[in-house]
Amino acid sequence: MTNVKALPFSLPPPQSGGVDLLVVAAEHSGDQHAARAVGELLVLQAGVRVCALGGPALAASGAQLLLDLTANSAIGFAVVRKLAFYRRLIGDVVRWVGEHRPRAVCFVDSSGLNLRIAKALFARGFTAKAGGPTKALYFISPQIWASRAGRRFAMAKHLDALATIFPFEAKCYEDTGLPVTFVGHPFVAPQAVRPVRYDPKGPILLLPGSRKGAVARIFPALLDAFLWYRSDRGNRTAVVLYPGDEMLNTLRAAQPPGEVELRRLEAGGEPVGASAVLTSSGTMSLQCALAGIPGAIVYRTDPLTYFVGRIVVKVAHLGIANLLLGETMYPEYIQKAASPARLAAQLHASVRDGSRLAVTQAQAERLRALLSEPAHGSVGEWLAGHLGGE
Repeated sequence: MTNVKALPFSLPPPQSGGVDLLVVAAEHSGDQHAARAVGELLVLQAGVRVCALGGPALAASGAQLLLDLTANSAIGFAVVRKLAFYRRLIGDVVRWVGEHRPRAVCFVDSSGLNLRIAKALFARGFTAKAGGPTKALYFISPQIWASRAGRRFAMAKHLDALATIFPFEAKCYEDTGLPVTFVGHPFVAPQAVRPVRYDPKGPILLLPGSRKGAVARIFPALLDAFLWYRSDRGNRTAVVLYPGDEMLNTLRAAQPPGEVELRRLEAGGEPVGASAVLTSSGTMSLQCALAGIPGAIVYRTDPLTYFVGRIVVKVAHLGIANLLLGETMYPEYIQKAASPARLAAQLHASVRDGSRLAVTQAQAERLRALLSEPAHGSVGEWLAGHLGGE
């Protein structure tokens, strides 16, 4: 995996001698969503040349991987410690786009990095909004409905188009003039393969996330809760799903007991059956919600990030399923509230309480219907439309 201190600048040139699309996806979930989009695009336009800053999923999709960014994702004030890396990365991406002039750049999620790259490309005159040859496209909107809504005006200035995965998001940009298209949520697409499923006899899922800093804080809390559950007549084992080998050392540092299996999450593999889940508030929490697995959300971050977050974030829930439904599907335990006793009680209720299961699965059905609202074409069609003919 790429090491931040030994990053191989500068970015390599396109292997084919030219490039039509550059994709930038800095996190594991964005890498997977971007890979599906590139796969769709290459079916529609087989000759399109795609380069990417992303991860293994994008590399497997047919894109030339210039740099594995997924090993370096950060959140909150952990980003501060990597500022030099990100500044250098942004400069290198801007130089690369200026030299190789792709028809479009597609930014995927990761607004902290991607909106800065878009702004820098605009400032250099490389993007279409600035009179240049390259369209600046964005897939998976920042959650402006949760915090920092004013970003939408800078986005409208620097971007040519936005594709959203939640049906309500287009209305958030109505006052900006930015073309916004709902392309459907990738988790409910016809070809989507869910990584998890409900199994009443299955183990408990422990899902601490995909960012090393967050995992280091959340995973010990999940383990403590599981051990408390086991000590109080709980008889289930546990499975921890992790996205890549770079996460293993962080997980092993918490010294999980023998009843806890560490299992790499393989794209396209058989879904893991589970009877309950303790999960961070990230992407996998939505997968578990769609599968109807009862459980709870656990969130821990450094005190400064939490303090600032309470001021900036303007929503009632952290979990996306809770937000979309407008009610609590997964109780949320934040910072010190995530005590072993409270979380263990959630595990017992998830495994034993039939009425809890019935409510969770009814909410999952509503959630699937909400995310399956008619979309205006797929993300691959959206990309193809902006790239034009071969």
